[in-house]
Amino acid sequence: MGVAGLTHDHVHNIMHQYKRGEVIIAGIAEADAQLIARYKKSYQLPDSLFYNNLSDLITHTHPDAVLAYNAISEHLGVVETCAPKGISVMVEKPLATTVKDAERIAALAAQYHIQVLTNYETTWYDTNQQIFEMVNSNIIGVTRKMIVHDGHQGPKEIGCSPDFLNWLTDPVKNGGGALRDFGCYGANLMTWLMHGKAPIAVTAVTHHIKPSIYPKVDDDATILLEYPDATGIIEASWNWPYSIKDWEVFGTTGYLHALNDRQLLQRVKNTYDSVAVHPAVYRDNIAYLSSVLSGKTDPGNDLSSLANNLIVVRILDAATRSSKEGRRIELH
Repeated sequence: MGVAGLTHDHVHNIMHQYKRGEVIIAGIAEADAQLIARYKKSYQLPDSLFYNNLSDLITHTHPDAVLAYNAISEHLGVVETCAPKGISVMVEKPLATTVKDAERIAALAAQYHIQVLTNYETTWYDTNQQIFEMVNSNIIGVTRKMIVHDGHQGPKEIGCSPDFLNWLTDPVKNGGGALRDFGCYGANLMTWLMHGKAPIAVTAVTHHIKPSIYPKVDDDATILLEYPDATGIIEASWNWPYSIKDWEVFGTTGYLHALNDRQLLQRVKNTYDSVAVHPAVYRDNIAYLSSVLSGKTDPGNDLSSLANNLIVVRILDAATRSSKEGRRIELH
């Protein structure tokens, strides 16, 4: 793998995978000397791994794929560099800050026949994979309502690095605040459960509860997704009393609630039961990416797929417009 950027704190995941011998890092493209020094020290990385830019990295190492750990607004640049070389890309969520960038990424992927995938922590939750299986097996009937809660006390409050905060709280580089940072999780899961269908309309309300900490972006968002026969509610916030990533699905005959990656509850009428959760096929992004690159797995409309994440960006764009304009935004 080639690594593009070190400003996203999720890059620690690939570093741990590297230390465990699960992935070979061919090179790291990063120009910031203090960041390079910090990661060299933390993970005992040799000087030979580092390049000033992604073009040099690709020229010298020819990686199987590139993982992007930079600002969301920079994802397009990574794909523009990799695509003509036939190198697939996996970015951290969300895919892009604008619909225009997302569509350009999709055009490049089609033109150069590469994969562009998006990585979400919640994709690898055994509970989420099991909800999908159970809903599609008609365990709770037809889906009528979906609710996703995502977020934490705030990126500064939980100790995100200054390099991460610099762009995570920037309205251009991140596209917004909590609405983008955590709204994307719910949009991703709901698009998946709706089998790749976009909602009819999006309505969003945002709050700026901590302007002294986050002066430029929202820190709380509620997003309503309208489907022909179902409703999705996404609650994304940097104001939760604790970290949360859960998912509730109400069907015509029952209810499922993934409390986290391990605990799943089922309710039929007045009875609550814990569901035994079995391991998902893929437990992390590297195993999945390897399977896709080898041709064993077709992303189709799954959680990492380009098709799903184009819709996610459209939903987030509509939510941003809705919150600013105070109206319901129809998707066409």
